[in-house]
Formats: sequence, C-alpha cells, structure tokens
Amino acid sequence: MVVLNKIYTRTGDKGETALSNGERVAKHSARVDAYGTVDELNATLGLARLHATGELAGQIATIQNDLFDLGADLSRPRMQEDADAPYPVLRIIDSQVDRLEAEIDVMNARLTPLRSFILPGGSVLAAHLHLCRTVARRAERAATALAETEDANPAAVKYLNRLSDWMFVAGRIANNDGHDDVLWVPGGSR
Repeated sequence: MVVLNKIYTRTGDKGETALSNGERVAKHSARVDAYGTVDELNATLGLARLHATGELAGQIATIQNDLFDLGADLSRPRMQEDADAPYPVLRIIDSQVDRLEAEIDVMNARLTPLRSFILPGGSVLAAHLHLCRTVARRAERAATALAETEDANPAAVKYLNRLSDWMFVAGRIANNDGHDDVLWVPGGSR
C-alpha cells in the first residue's frame, strides 16, 4: 500500500530522484525519462477519458491503471534482482498486451479500411486520443532508448507499441466509427 502523507521531501532538490529499488539517479536519466513520459501519457489519457462514455470509458480507465503498472515497471532496474526484492515487483505481462490486441480487433471490425491517412481531429474525444497516441509513441521511443543501454522489460515496450495502435483505432471509433474521420488530402493546401 502506498501512503503519501507528505508530498515534498526535498530529496530531489539537487537533481536526483529515487527509483523504486531505492537507487538514486539523475532526474534526466533515460529511466526517469521513460517512466516520466508514461506519467505524461496517463495525464493526457485522463483528459480523453473526460469525453468518453460506455465501454470506451471503461477501457481507458483500465489502461490508466496499466500505465501506473508500467511506470512502476520502468522505475525498477535490474530485473534479475526481482526474486530477491522485499516486496512483489510489478511488471507488465503479456496478457496486458494481449488484452489491448483483442480490444483493437473488436474495434477495428467496426471500421471501414482506410484509403487515406487521417488528420488528428474530428470529435473532441478523437482529438484527445490522437494526442495520447503521439505521447505513447514518445514514451515508446524513451523506453526503447532505455532498453538499449539498461535492463528493461520487453513486455513493457510491446505494451507501449500496442497502446499507440489502440489509441489510433479508438480515435476512429470516437469519430462515429470512422465516418467522421478527417482525411488527409495530399498537396491539398498548395
């Protein structure tokens, strides 16, 4: 259980922060960048959720919870030490990726195949989901950069890759099942 009874600690005043295993690192480290971008993604997804209803709202709530799991995962280096941790270590698992894929398949079955790229926009919810998609891609880039130099959970990287796909398809669903998508017109402003 997390207890937050004091919000400021002053321990980061010199540009360092603690990872979940207690190790202190620079706030600009690749690991902090990766889980910080996931936190930003969760905040942007919270804005999208304000405009969602029904099943989509529930799916977004589940994803927001997943993103906390993902942040916890990315904040813990050295996966091989997990068995010796004094508490259960939270990691993204393949079934979370599988759930996203299943949801994408169900949503995608409702959509007409695209014959053009689409512009981010249409409904308010779709616009927010497209913003989330771009932040998810940035989080994925940060996680893959981390994985090149440090230990990172491969399922976490897969989750981020699938999540941006989920947001793209959900954005189309939010645009009246794709009927209100804004199509790109190549050279249309020349």
